[in-house]
Amino acid sequence: MIQLRIRKVGESLGLTLPADVTRVLRVKEGDQILLTEAPGGCFRITPCNPDFVDAMKAAGAFMTRFRHAVRELAK
Repeated sequence: MIQLRIRKVGESLGLTLPADVTRVLRVKEGDQILLTEAPGGCFRITPCNPDFVDAMKAAGAFMTRFRHAVRELAK
């Protein structure tokens, strides 16, 4: 387990990732990461994949447009 400390950065809050974590995530300064909610009230940090972000936006638009059909398919 790795503990991170929240710090004030201007008017926001931020945290610093240790070097070994950035190596595992394969991220560098300026890269974007995704923070997604996981089951049990946890969060998952993953490198940002622009193709994935675009696919999720398209899926969200599709599910909104065809919400009734998606609801029926989910049964």
